[in-house]
Amino acid sequence: MKKLILLLILITTVSFDSPQEDAYGVGEYFKFRIHYGIVNAGYATLEVKDATVNNKKSFHVVGKGYTTGMSRFFFKVDDVYESYIDKETGNPYQYVRNINEGGYTKNQEGFFNQSTNKILVKDYKHKSEKTLMIPKNTQDILSTFYYLRNHPNIDKLKINEAIAIDMFFDDETTKFKLKFIGRENITTKFGVMSCMVFRPLVQSGRVFKEQESLTVWISDDNNKIPLRIKASLAVGSIKADIEEYKGLKYPFKTK
Repeated sequence: MKKLILLLILITTVSFDSPQEDAYGVGEYFKFRIHYGIVNAGYATLEVKDATVNNKKSFHVVGKGYTTGMSRFFFKVDDVYESYIDKETGNPYQYVRNINEGGYTKNQEGFFNQSTNKILVKDYKHKSEKTLMIPKNTQDILSTFYYLRNHPNIDKLKINEAIAIDMFFDDETTKFKLKFIGRENITTKFGVMSCMVFRPLVQSGRVFKEQESLTVWISDDNNKIPLRIKASLAVGSIKADIEEYKGLKYPFKTK
C-alpha cells in the first residue's frame, strides 16, 4: 500500500507525439477503488481545477490517496499531490507533495523554472531548501500524466515499443518508461471498454516482485483515461478500477 497514489499516477501516463487539442479540462474528476487481494483497501482521486499562476491561466490538478476500513487500521495512508500546469505548454510551475504513509511523512513543494532548467525544492518538514538542475520540459508526478494525455496519437506504437519522459521525484530526475503491450476489451463498472494495455518498467526489489510487475489499461479513445491497474507486489497484489468519473471532455463510450 505504500506510495499508493504514486503507483496510480505514475503508471497511467501513456501518450506521445505532437500536442493536439487537450484531452482534458477543468472539472474532470476520477475516483478509483483499490483492492489489496480481496480486501477493499482504499480509494484514489484525480481532479482538475482552474488557477492563475504568474498571471497565466493554469490547471490546478489535485491527486489524493487514502486507505479505508480495516486497511486504515493496519496501514494508514493520507496522500495529497498537487500540480500547477501551464495551459499553453503543459509544463508545471509548481508541485505539492504532502503525504502520510504508515507514519512516513513528507511535506514538500517544488517550484520549476523551465527557462533556466532549474527547480527550487522546499522541504517544510526539515525546514530546508535547495535548487537543482533539471532537463528541459521536466514534469512532476501529476503533470506527467496530463502532459502525455495531450499527445493522443498513439496509433503508431507497435507492440513492445516503449516511450519515456523526464520526471522529477524525490529530489532527482528519472526516466519513466512504458512499454505498449497491445489492445484488449475489459469489463468495467460502466460496461465493456476498448483499452490500450501498457506495462511500465519499474525497479524490482522491496515493493515490486519484478521489473514488469505493473500493468495498466487505458481507454482507447480521445480521453485516454486509466480504467484498470494491476500490480504484483513482493507480498500480495493491488488492483485499482475506475469507480466514478465526471467532467470528461469527450463522451465515455462503451462497446
